[in-house]
Amino acid sequence: MHQYLKAIGFNNIHTKNDLKKLLESVQNEFTHQTIVSYRPNEDFCEMRKEYGQCVGISLCGELDEQEKFELDYYFPYFEGSGISTYAEIAVERKIETEQYVGMCEDSKIGISLIFTLQNGLEYMRERQAGFATDITTSVTLSGLALAGMILLPVIKDERQLKSEQEASDNRKMLLNAARNGDQTAIETLTLDDIDIYSQVSRRLEKEDVFSIVDTYFMPYGVECDLYSIMGEILAVRRRKNAATGIELYQMKLNVNELQFDVCVPVAEVMGEPEIGRRFKGTIWLQGCINF
Repeated sequence: MHQYLKAIGFNNIHTKNDLKKLLESVQNEFTHQTIVSYRPNEDFCEMRKEYGQCVGISLCGELDEQEKFELDYYFPYFEGSGISTYAEIAVERKIETEQYVGMCEDSKIGISLIFTLQNGLEYMRERQAGFATDITTSVTLSGLALAGMILLPVIKDERQLKSEQEASDNRKMLLNAARNGDQTAIETLTLDDIDIYSQVSRRLEKEDVFSIVDTYFMPYGVECDLYSIMGEILAVRRRKNAATGIELYQMKLNVNELQFDVCVPVAEVMGEPEIGRRFKGTIWLQGCINF
């Protein structure tokens, strides 16, 4: 069963029989359905059921000539808000299923972001129409977390904030130049990284690491779409899973100047989230391409 069902409030799924009943409920009482023809005499179908604001479960599989649905895969989803990035996107199909992952390189993060595509059937439709060969649109990212921790913010004055913003803008320019093969930019970034490492090493002797690092975005484990993050809370709201009654936090975060929403069960968060504080946790990253 999917590990991140707990992230949207389904902590009562313990056996395969429990999971079977839940998936049958989605199939029989879906709130959204999308169908795409992708083979002769076969359609690919997605059924979604909402279990609260912006959260739900998606079933994907084939419809035969008798319109009998055969499940291929399922996943819990959390729909984010706003625009996270306008970076160029590459989409690849997974080997074993008709499921898609997206990848984009945003200069604010400095690494390639890989995410599970929420609107895979919409991508299939756009690809069939010939509109998805060179995707230059926006992406709305979101994350599901099983647990998290709330940290206090790092207090800074205006001079420090201005200095950090200038350094960030300069680094983004250097990263873009390095991607285009600028050797000077590559050497400058290497020297900057060495300087940062030596400064952090000196400060760690007397300071805590979370008072030095404001936010971070790092790959986690062996799964390509899992990330360890820490980000500033820009907004927080409390929602409830309509089926189980489990309360969820839905937070908008600023992580390395990248903004996206995260959903996590209230009971699994250590501390009280408030605007300006920081959230630290591991997320399963999802994304919706805005065609």
